[in-house]
Amino acid sequence: MLRNVETASSKSADLVLPVRADERSSANPDHAFPVPVTLVEELWRAAEAESCGLSVAEFGLVLSVVGEKVNHGLPAGAVPDAAARAAFYRSLHIEELALAHGCALGRDAAWEVFVSRHRSSLQHAAVSITGSATLGQELADSLYAELYGLRQTEGERRSPLASYSGRGSLAGWLRTTLVQRWRDHHRRTHRETTLDDVECAASPSSPVPAGLDQLAVAVARTLRSLDGEDRFLLSAYYLDRQTLLQIGRTLRVHEATISRRLKRLADELRKQLIANLISMGLSKAAAEEALGADPRDIEINLRRLLQTSQTSTFSNRKAQTEAPDPA
Repeated sequence: MLRNVETASSKSADLVLPVRADERSSANPDHAFPVPVTLVEELWRAAEAESCGLSVAEFGLVLSVVGEKVNHGLPAGAVPDAAARAAFYRSLHIEELALAHGCALGRDAAWEVFVSRHRSSLQHAAVSITGSATLGQELADSLYAELYGLRQTEGERRSPLASYSGRGSLAGWLRTTLVQRWRDHHRRTHRETTLDDVECAASPSSPVPAGLDQLAVAVARTLRSLDGEDRFLLSAYYLDRQTLLQIGRTLRVHEATISRRLKRLADELRKQLIANLISMGLSKAAAEEALGADPRDIEINLRRLLQTSQTSTFSNRKAQTEAPDPA
């Protein structure tokens, strides 16, 4: 049982979402999560968790367990307030978090997405780590079987994906897991050999400075190509922590429309970033791996890039939104 579980208060903004018995996660079946229901629903929609087979309650429980596990990103002993918890949840890779935990729970829809997005890159990464096509294939297949939960503990299917926290990219987490499995294999088969030759220099947890420099340039170039309204959406949601409802009111559109636009914009940004990295000399595989870097390692002023050169179209629209109603 997790400690310091908040209870529901009489304020509607503080209501917590109950977990039905048939919707509890295997991660902690007795835990009732203290995440405000409005925030859970917002992030559930933004993550498109339903397409991964996750209910609102299941996704809320995942968020709660992750937050509790790492104290919402704060030092041990610190007590996070509601704002700190909300900021932590919004900082996560929520779409990948939903995908990983949908897979961990054995949802077929999630596995279809996982295979299409990660199976090929998992194999390429394994070959790169082992330096052998045969060993790489064996390593990738072994990890894939483990992720799928083919191995059972005490008669229950278990998947390492249940431990993914969403604090870094899922691609980076997968590669780090591959590296660890390869080191474990090396220890078992080469007990008298040091691990100096099994360091796997391309580990995503410590990307080389040159790669970060290229990523920073690619990010700046990509963001400068956006129009003003797209910049406003990114700035309002990711930097100013506005809710989908708040942004929707500003633009006079439904919050579901904002959610879809943010998703589409994120997909387009990823494609443009990869294209820019490739134009700078990286292979497609290297470009995709670079996107797994921790954003905190990239020296770039995102706020300045997102809040300059607003287009006249958005300025006019905003002016209309702020105009007083006729008497």
